[in-house]
Amino acid sequence: MTATTERFIAADLSPSKAPLQLPEIIKSLPKAYFEKDTAKAWKHVLISLSAAVLGYCAIVFLPAFLLPFSWVFTGTALTGFFVIGHDAGHRSFAKRRWVNDWVGHIAFLPLIYPFHAWRLLHDHHHLHTNKMEIDNAWYPWYADDFAQTPPLLQALYKLVRGYFWWTGSIGHWALLHFDLRNFKQRDRAKVIFSCSLVIVFAAVFFPVLIATTGFWGFIKFWLMPWMVYHFWMSTFTIVHHTIPEISFQPEHKWNAGDAQLAGTVHCSYPRWIEILCHDINVHVPHHISTGIPSYNLRKAHASLKENWGEHIVERKFSWALMKSIATECHLYHPDKPYQSFQEAGF
Repeated sequence: MTATTERFIAADLSPSKAPLQLPEIIKSLPKAYFEKDTAKAWKHVLISLSAAVLGYCAIVFLPAFLLPFSWVFTGTALTGFFVIGHDAGHRSFAKRRWVNDWVGHIAFLPLIYPFHAWRLLHDHHHLHTNKMEIDNAWYPWYADDFAQTPPLLQALYKLVRGYFWWTGSIGHWALLHFDLRNFKQRDRAKVIFSCSLVIVFAAVFFPVLIATTGFWGFIKFWLMPWMVYHFWMSTFTIVHHTIPEISFQPEHKWNAGDAQLAGTVHCSYPRWIEILCHDINVHVPHHISTGIPSYNLRKAHASLKENWGEHIVERKFSWALMKSIATECHLYHPDKPYQSFQEAGF
């Protein structure tokens, strides 16, 4: 236990209601929602491939002034590739492990994401969702730790927790997934394989792309759609677990049922985004059990609302929502979900 955590043990932080029990929540879901459907899984692959082809045709053939719209569509389609790999990483795409690994690696290649590295780090996130200092996705810093951080890191943290939230997943991708120190010895061979695969892919693909289309082609066909993908990656993940009403919890207070059901946000987006991203926004049932395939998330969410509706947090994607996150959800506070930089005197 760290010193920063010990500071709050003396406080009366017990929840007013009995903690939710995760096994009980899981048992309330029909078993059919955990079943894998090969046709539905590959239908998602077809949707993503078709959308990506359409997006790249738009980049090639539509007038230049429509490039921003083409990039947004194509990057959103590529986010669907990530969701397919996401299912594969949780072994909910196919029944056979080798199929999941094969699909996951191929789906992640255009995104330059090492599949096994992501899979292992993401599993850690699911085991420790919204647990201070242990969850590896978007947990806020303590104010006194922030005060002792070098100015450059403070500035970067302020950017990512502010209006540049959409760059957060780029830093997460670059800093965590290629560092073998983040993985147990028994897993490093798989991580090395995945990292080597994307490095070799990039070493071949990028020079060929630049040689055939020029540096502008690299920007137009890969970089800008990739940036849009990271916009959605960052936005989905921060909204899933970070709104002014939901807090991260120190380890001594954390409870799996509360964190996975009441600490996860269901956010509605424009329907075309939800279709291209295979309902990744329907996130509460996914945190109740990663064994639920993406095509069953909506039915599972409806079931959870019926049985546990008072605990489920729902929002609609909007600029007002993102503004509230960017201006309020900065630092951990023991008596309320978050403290802004301004409130903390920074």
